[in-house]
Amino acid sequence: MFRRAGRGVRSRIRVIAQSKSSKSKHVTGDGGGPILDRRRYRVSGPRLNDKVAIVFGAGSIGEGWGNGKAAAAAYARAGAKVVAVDLNGAAADATRDIILSEGHEAIAVAADTTRLEDVQRSVEAALAAFGRIDILHNNVGITSQGGPVETSEETWDRVMTVNVKSMFLTCKAVLPVMEAQAAGAVINIGALGGVRWTGYAYCAYAASKGAVNSFTQSIALQYAGKGIRANCILPGVMDTPHIYKQISGFYQDDEAMVAARHKMSPTGRMGDGWDVAHAAVFLASDEARYVNGVELFVDGGMHARCN
Repeated sequence: MFRRAGRGVRSRIRVIAQSKSSKSKHVTGDGGGPILDRRRYRVSGPRLNDKVAIVFGAGSIGEGWGNGKAAAAAYARAGAKVVAVDLNGAAADATRDIILSEGHEAIAVAADTTRLEDVQRSVEAALAAFGRIDILHNNVGITSQGGPVETSEETWDRVMTVNVKSMFLTCKAVLPVMEAQAAGAVINIGALGGVRWTGYAYCAYAASKGAVNSFTQSIALQYAGKGIRANCILPGVMDTPHIYKQISGFYQDDEAMVAARHKMSPTGRMGDGWDVAHAAVFLASDEARYVNGVELFVDGGMHARCN
């Protein structure tokens, strides 16, 4: 048995010996192709060390961890300095205080991301505090129930303004900073509902999240040659404070909502804000340096189902 495997064993020994003695960054395997020197890709220390992340929508609308709040904390734990921006100043402060209590750096800004002057003020605060912006995280968003007949024109406009215009304005303010640095990562939070029917009649929300996908890809291609990447995360059914405020109306009560949403996922459970946050940390890191223009589903596999 050992003799049969001997040739393979000798080959592996030869490759190991070559990798130890080779002065080049690659060694050659039996097939003639390069074997990557893993030392070039080893992560040393926190993944986002010395980077600065500005998170729009970094607060939470209730107790617990929303997607934006978790992302802000996750960025900090990965080594980034964080600018926590939220319409609710107290919510932004709460996120900042958690980050500071864990020994990381952060500031908080109260701002309305549908107003360019507020967005610019947030960017100026980030630059004044930390000198650069490496990560732009867009988490601001609202939902509304109803199809085209039930949805008012005012509601439609409001959803589009909050969910799409806000991203346009943050990119308008932050991309010049990243372009001057020749580096940056944009992470936009879309939704599975932007590309799939999820059982909810919320046409304005679905349309807005579909727009987020197209907007993200447009940025990704326009700025790819300038050291800037843009990607979109599409969460599925998530257990966050948001659903108790804006989705529970679809159900008899909160318990019925939670049970029904658990059943919607192939995994048998909803995800949470940390599932989105961990995906965001990866997309923001140098490990994702060749990941650009993607729609990353964080949905337990819901997008792959036909039913």
